[in-house]
Amino acid sequence: MTPARPHFDHLAQTAMSAGAAAPLGATWTGEGVNFALYAPHATRVELCLYDADAAHEVGRLDLPAHSDGVWHGHHPLLRPGQAYGYRVHGPYAPEEGHRFNAHKLLLDPYARGFAGAFRWTAAHHGHRPGHARGDLSFDRRDNAWGMPKCRVVATTGHVPDRPHIPWRDTVICEAHVKGYTMMNPEVPAPLRGTYAGFAHPASIERLKRSGATTVELLPVQEFIDEPGLITAELTNYWGYNPINWFVPAARYAGGGDPATEFRAMVRALHSAGLEVIVDVVYNHTAEGDERGTTLCYRGIANSVYYLAGADARRSANLSGCGNTLNLAHPRVLQLVMDSLRHWVAEFGVDGFRFDLATALARGRDGFDPAAALLACLRQDPLLSQVKLIVEPWDATGCHTGAFPQGFAEWNDRYRDALRGFWLTRAVHRGELARRLTGSSDLFAHNGRAPQASINFVTAHDGFTLADLVAYERKHNEANGHGNSDGTNDNRSLNCGVEGPTADANILARRERLKRALMATLMISQGVPMFPAGDDQGRTQDGNNNAYAQDSPTTWIDWDGADERLADLHRRLAALRRAHPALTRTGWFSGTPTRLGEPDIAWLSPAGEMLRPEDWNDLGQRAFAYVIGRREASESLLLVLINGASDATTFALPPAAAAPWQVLLASSDGGAQVSPDQAHCAVGPESLAVLASAPVSAHG
Repeated sequence: MTPARPHFDHLAQTAMSAGAAAPLGATWTGEGVNFALYAPHATRVELCLYDADAAHEVGRLDLPAHSDGVWHGHHPLLRPGQAYGYRVHGPYAPEEGHRFNAHKLLLDPYARGFAGAFRWTAAHHGHRPGHARGDLSFDRRDNAWGMPKCRVVATTGHVPDRPHIPWRDTVICEAHVKGYTMMNPEVPAPLRGTYAGFAHPASIERLKRSGATTVELLPVQEFIDEPGLITAELTNYWGYNPINWFVPAARYAGGGDPATEFRAMVRALHSAGLEVIVDVVYNHTAEGDERGTTLCYRGIANSVYYLAGADARRSANLSGCGNTLNLAHPRVLQLVMDSLRHWVAEFGVDGFRFDLATALARGRDGFDPAAALLACLRQDPLLSQVKLIVEPWDATGCHTGAFPQGFAEWNDRYRDALRGFWLTRAVHRGELARRLTGSSDLFAHNGRAPQASINFVTAHDGFTLADLVAYERKHNEANGHGNSDGTNDNRSLNCGVEGPTADANILARRERLKRALMATLMISQGVPMFPAGDDQGRTQDGNNNAYAQDSPTTWIDWDGADERLADLHRRLAALRRAHPALTRTGWFSGTPTRLGEPDIAWLSPAGEMLRPEDWNDLGQRAFAYVIGRREASESLLLVLINGASDATTFALPPAAAAPWQVLLASSDGGAQVSPDQAHCAVGPESLAVLASAPVSAHG
């Protein structure tokens, strides 16, 4: 049954010409607007036009032409700013993968702007929730009142200038646009939580002070809150629930146009020399599984956009979020590529972090490093020039190190090794050494460099650094799932008390371990990444899955910042910048020449060269290594690592050029060189970095 048409004004009386099948979306031609929608199995597509406030429908027209699966038409009277949506007709046959329902107003997958906000209603389902036939039932309620409307936007076509920071110099700060500024007293109250607040000089100064060169923003492509969260009066704070891939999220705009405000934020960060990477979610959409909503893709071409599960009716769920985008289809691949180009060309972003990237690179037999999306990204003239980072796992498995050249990868093996060495003592010296030197066992193939490894100890998902040394169990009760959500595999250490304590000895040890983890991250080969706030002791009170906590739980408490920890992070970043030996673009051979001019030399605390059989003894917690190339005028660096519970005295090798100087120790008073340069005492559970050539002060 076709929905009844309301009364329309002159727009409905103006005939549309056939227009063009490309580009997809609503395109201002200078003489009107061309509309093109890929819906190959549809029988009819209606363009619904709305007034300036996007509150009332003022016209409804059929797209007159159909070419190669694309419905298209050109309207001569329309201009940028016009609000619109689609109603798509076709078979409602879930068993065949088709879920057309023209009672539902649908968003354009290529929409470049929105008007109004999404409001939850059960009418957003194409079927009747609770019906005896489940998703095979059919819902005739109109959902237009609860839908945002698309807006026609004239694109600039201008690719902004970018900082182009080399990978070897990159230090990534993972940040949330809202959480970074909501509690910063130096940001004016009206700007807090917005793009403009993130671009405020006070925010930029904090970022620069941390030593970050690159900001990796949690998802900012338009997303919505899940119905269950709305019912529980929570929100999807992280943003991993996308409904559109072209439009910046309106919730972070300060009342103006989100695209304009986002673009201004990127410009401000670029002016300060900071790069902007966007965390993008192309593995699933907010529509959920076959029992979910019909907001866009499901009502336009369900069998095209989504991978089928056991049969055409069911959705495959490689993302753990109900559905999986079908990147094997050329039109879906085109949508992803077009949106990525849009963020670079229109907004000037410097790269992308692909959430659950394994789900985007699947062939017939599972993960395929030659998958179409990866190949397209590597050859694209624009996208191949920006930073491409993948999360190398999905709900079905992990493939760290298996992505091709041109991609950097979040290194979970690095995370687990550092936690295992410093906290649980389940990792031996050999495993830590592999991670310190760039994880060659994972990435030294196909011409990849150490910078293919994105090293991290903590991220948005999991414990913060402060919580990692204060909790051994998750405390996610506030999420409303009975503490059943979030991982149980935390590899953390509470140091004797779960959560807050006044015990001075426990607090001292927690501080020592935080500093050791932070220091190890910043001196490792590869690219360091840290979550904003971890450099100053941010806590989430043991919540290791704070995706729904848009509150002080996740916002950074600037007034409560641990300035001593922040100062250490600044000094570590300065140390990293000053010493090229810490940011090599080639791999260590592992074969030393003379001790004074090694590729890398591994030493025991007694100063002896470590033998192969020495690496795997879990009882031995201390070792040292020497790096630096004299021929490249690099200072020779000696790193002393003491994972033991007591102080360890290291025999120092002969200094090659000048006396050994302590550049940095992770704990207070944590490294003392003897007057005769023979030994250096390193405090418990800490590390120190020494240099054999004169150096200037850092930090």
